Formats: sequence, structure tokens, C-alpha cells
Amino acid sequence: MKFRYAKLIALSICGSLLLSACGGENAEPQTNADGKPIISWLNILHSASPPTDTVLNKIEELTNTDIQFSWIPDASKEERLNTSLASGSLADIVSLTILENSSVRNALKAGVFWEVGSYLDEFPNLKEISADMRNSASIDGKLYGIPMQKQVSRNGVIIRKDWLDNVGLPIPKTTAELMEVAKAFTEQDPDGNGSKDTTGFIDRSDLVFGAFKTLGSYFGTPSGWAVSEDGKVTPEFESEGYVKAMDYMKELYNNGYINQDFAVTAKKDQQEGFAQGKAGIYVGALFDSKNLLNLAKGVQDDMDLIMVNDITSTGKESDRAIWSTSNGVGGLLAFPKSEVKDEAELKQVLKFMDDLMSEEIYTLMTYGIKDVHYSLEGNAATITDTKLWEQEVQPFSSSRPNENGYDIHDSDPLRVESDRLIQENTKYAVLNPMYSLESATFSEQGSELQKIITDATYKYILGKLDLQGFQDAVQTWRKSGGDKIIAEYEAAYQAVQNK
Repeated sequence: MKFRYAKLIALSICGSLLLSACGGENAEPQTNADGKPIISWLNILHSASPPTDTVLNKIEELTNTDIQFSWIPDASKEERLNTSLASGSLADIVSLTILENSSVRNALKAGVFWEVGSYLDEFPNLKEISADMRNSASIDGKLYGIPMQKQVSRNGVIIRKDWLDNVGLPIPKTTAELMEVAKAFTEQDPDGNGSKDTTGFIDRSDLVFGAFKTLGSYFGTPSGWAVSEDGKVTPEFESEGYVKAMDYMKELYNNGYINQDFAVTAKKDQQEGFAQGKAGIYVGALFDSKNLLNLAKGVQDDMDLIMVNDITSTGKESDRAIWSTSNGVGGLLAFPKSEVKDEAELKQVLKFMDDLMSEEIYTLMTYGIKDVHYSLEGNAATITDTKLWEQEVQPFSSSRPNENGYDIHDSDPLRVESDRLIQENTKYAVLNPMYSLESATFSEQGSELQKIITDATYKYILGKLDLQGFQDAVQTWRKSGGDKIIAEYEAAYQAVQNK
């Protein structure tokens, strides 16, 4: 491993330094003056600025390494990673959070990065990565990095419990009961202000992370794709469940049980509208409940929220399901062969990754330093200095190899409950069987082709297309490249099955 970077605090995140800092063939020592291994990391920055050295120094101390970060802003990550891959300007560790990107997938398949599947069981924490996670993060059956393990499925329904009590309805367990709640929240003055100024649902312009995909799960829609026992692949929007979800949304829209501008509403406006008491049902990430309650302070101080993750369309426990498009894979922490020269260096970096998965370092990267950034009661952590936490800890939180299974947890009761329900979701998650497989046409045209389906879905819900019109749009998708995508996925699926 080569010394590539100045200390973190001196790093620039501009493109010119990124390329010059990562590039070059100058022979530099692999250890610093104290004899610690130097590990360079090309990472994604999800906050306004890079972190200070406070937490970094503790991580270095615990891992006995000298870590040299170069940060790429999240907003420009795709462009910067494409440039770095094209120029060979990489680092010992590269955070690859956009595995569907064609440049990334081509680099992985071309052998730019080490294949690490056979090494994981040599390390106690890496060994615990499940077979499902390894398979989902693999490309054509090969694992080219450490999977960034996220929650497998985090979505559900958040409901105003105080409104439920006001209209005399129980917590819904079926989609029909949820519809009744939406109707009551729209028609029965649940906030008691004497005005008809509320709706059941408040949603946003997002068919994936908004209400639609979660509702689709309740009707049996597959996650992205379905594959039959004989290897035939079909897209989710050709399923019966997808049409049922459209019909459900259409009923909400026609009856006024959902904000009528949902198709053009931004997430920020959706959350603020909920916090202002405009609606009582929010479908999305269950941990959004904490943010919604915080937004409501001083506006809706009597707000009481309940989170629900066990709704079905049939009322049968056996039909519980929730989508998981990325199967819990947040990306790969990959190791370029140009930087990690041999197996000995690879094992050194893998040991560093294994150390990062310890509870002590997870705590540092999540909450910071005890009595500096957070206090602890039992296993419950409370951030005590939010501004300092944002400066010194928050940028590390998206770099954790694993987010699951640790004893320490947020002290906020809503966050504790949302974490519990999200973990429970894992048992009912429907995985995307095509997530790790390759379709060249999907990589090149998938986003553009999806616009055909997205547009048709909205038009159907809004009453601008009938079912035949929607099916015609599906045929347009097929003729425009969809059939090629299906054929390529079927071939890729068979190739992996035959290995």
C-alpha cells in the first residue's frame, strides 16, 4: 500500500487534487514514522464538510493504522468515480455505492479489484457476513469487496395514533383496514378543529421510497424482478400485485384520501405537511418517525405516532412481505489491485475492515466518543452535542461496513421501536433476485426505460390511462429494450445457477 494523501484535515475534495493525490507511481513507504500501516481510502462524503481528526484519531488508535481519507461529495460521486476508474486514480479502499453504474460494474468484472470471497472466513467479524449478503453483493458469482451491510428492509407505515383514537379505529392490519383509516382521517375531523382540512395519506413523487412500493409488497408485488423455477424472468410491473397497488392508489386519489398533488410533491414538503397536521398516514422508512415528531414540535405537540410493519392484503400472517430492492447491500468497499499489490497487503486491509466491524469502532463511527459526543445509560446512547457530533462523527456514519446487530442503540423510544421493526422486517423481506446479476442493456438503458413505466403508473393512478393503456406502455418498454434486458438477466441467472 502506498502513501497517497496528506492528513485528513488538509484534504481538498476538488477533482484536481483527487486525481493528483490518488495517482502517480512514486515509491512511498507502506508505513508511517511510527511503523503503522498506511491505508488510503477514497470515500463518499454525505455531509457538508469532512470530519475533523477527533474520531479519526481514535479509530487509528484502535486499528493500529494511519488512515488517509480522500472525500468525494455525494452529489458528484458518479462523475468522480467514473473519472477515477478511467484514469486509474484509486486508493487502497474505494467506496463503491453505485453498483448499477456501468463503469463500476465493468471495472469489477475486468478484474480491477481483488476478489475476496475466499478470504472472509479467516476473520472473525467478516466471517459473520451471511451467505445471502455475500450472494447479493457478488457480481456474476464473485465478491469483489466487503459488502456495506444495511438494513434489508426498512419501510412500513407511520400513523397518527392520537387520530386513530379520535376516530375510534384500531391499528390497521390489512390494506382494507388501512383504507378505512384513510377515509376516516379525511372525513371525520380527526384533529377536532371543526374543519375538513385533513387527508389520510400524504405521499411524495417517488414510486420506490414513497407509499407505492411498500403498498405493492402488501399485494404480493416482487422486488424489482421475479424469477420462476424454470428461470423465466419478469419485471415487477407485469405482476398482479403491481396492478392491485395501482388500483389501491387510484382509489385513494379518486376519493381524496391522499394529497391530490402527491405526484409532484417533494419529500421535504411531504414530511413538513405531515408534521403540520395535514395528514395522518405516512409510508416510508420507519425511522422517519423520529424526524416527523421532531418537525412537529411547537406545531403539533399532541402528536402520537404508531409504526406498523405487518399489514397484508389478505389478513394472513403467511402473506407478510416487504420489498428489498438492494437486498440490504449499500455498496462495496473494494480494493484495487493497482494499490493493494499482493495477498499480504490484501489481508492487512481485510484485517482493518474486520476491525471496523467491532462494536467499539461501530460506536465511534455512529455516536462518537462517550462523554464528548454522547452519554450512555445501559446500552442507550443520547447525542449530547449535536453540532459537535455533526462536525466530528456524522461523516463516518455512512462508511460503516455493517449497521446491524450491535447492542448499543439510540435512546429515543421511537428510534428503538423503528429499529426493532426494521430488524423484524428481515424475516419477511422479498429480495431482488436480479440485484447482483448483469444486464448490459439495463446498465445502459434501464433508467431511461423505467421512465416509460413510471409515467404510465402515475397516469393510471391519476385516471389518465386505463389498464389497456398501461399494458400498452409495458409493451413499449419491452420493444424499446425490455425484452433484451429480460433475456440478458435470464442468461446471467442460468450462468450463476450452473456454476
